[in-house]
Amino acid sequence: MTRGVYLDYNATTPVDPRALESMMTFLTSEFGNPSSTTHGWGRRARQAVEEARASLALLLGARPEEICFTSGATESNNLAIKGCARRRARDGAGNHLVTTAIEHPSVLETVRDLEREGFRNTVLQPESEGRISPEAVEAAIGPGTILVSVLSASGEIGTVQPVESIGRLCRERGVVFHTDGTQAVGKLPVDVGRSAVDLLALSAHKLYGPKGVGALFVRSGVELDPLLSGGGQERGLRSGTLNVPGIVGLGTMAAIVSREMETESPRLRALSEMLWNGIRERVPDARRNGHPTECLPGTVNVAFPRVPAERLMTLLKDFGVSASPACHSGKGGTSPVLAAIGLDPALASCSVRFGLGHATTEDDVRKLLEDIGGAVHRIRGPGRRASAPAPGV
Repeated sequence: MTRGVYLDYNATTPVDPRALESMMTFLTSEFGNPSSTTHGWGRRARQAVEEARASLALLLGARPEEICFTSGATESNNLAIKGCARRRARDGAGNHLVTTAIEHPSVLETVRDLEREGFRNTVLQPESEGRISPEAVEAAIGPGTILVSVLSASGEIGTVQPVESIGRLCRERGVVFHTDGTQAVGKLPVDVGRSAVDLLALSAHKLYGPKGVGALFVRSGVELDPLLSGGGQERGLRSGTLNVPGIVGLGTMAAIVSREMETESPRLRALSEMLWNGIRERVPDARRNGHPTECLPGTVNVAFPRVPAERLMTLLKDFGVSASPACHSGKGGTSPVLAAIGLDPALASCSVRFGLGHATTEDDVRKLLEDIGGAVHRIRGPGRRASAPAPGV
């Protein structure tokens, strides 16, 4: 029985065998606690953590001491936003936040928590292709603005944000800039120095590392209130015994994607264009959601008019695709991201995300295209074949 073709890499990725191999020693014989440095087991664990920290710092253009390990991007976003906002408000810097309508729930819900504490928040709306303009960010910054949070790239529609421009204007205004880099790291070059990012969150499982581990880049000089009280690990930012095997796996993948991104990202871009061009040939009125060029490699979000996404996915039973991000699954209703870019609810309900990754081949794309054409026309029925592109394609 075939397991089919996995095309939901934006939701999660399989653990790379090289990452798993690096982790196994620290799941078995090297089980030491990195805080117990009075003996060899602890010192070897500490060395492995610091080597992983250095690898991740190199990937991000950061210094090793600016990397704080966490359980994943959700914790990292919470620590960054709550930690910064509470600290700066207590220091009298203000209580105004700026974020966007297309953020991950770990950002949006964190900001809502802060609003209940009395913080003010301005939510920026994207342009129709999902971009947040630097001009909109600049206009939103005012007296008392202490933090701007804009994601690096959308995991749903793939649109990449002008992080460098936003970072520079935040730096000029003396405002801390946070970005959720979960979907961008490992797919696009990231340089926190060039982009003037102060806080950046990421998860290992989005770049072929294990689930349950991530990191937060904290620029030197940016002070945060910790969320957890305890033993003071990670320079007091994140107490708790470190997940050494997970951190080692993350460090291994940071080094690997640093080497392989230059060839892998263009390959995924080519496969994405192959997929989108093939869809347009078979379903001329299909619409691609998101920015046509400023887009993550491997992400293709498509609306198929008059073809409910759930029905289409049922017919595409041999393919692992999604109608909404994993963070929204089961919640029902229109995707907040598709709603924010102004997509008609009827089209939003007909939108499917294809997430391509390391194991995706041209043959996989060809097979998917063969099945998509037949599935769409089967759902629409006789005489319902589209003859012209949808507006905005």
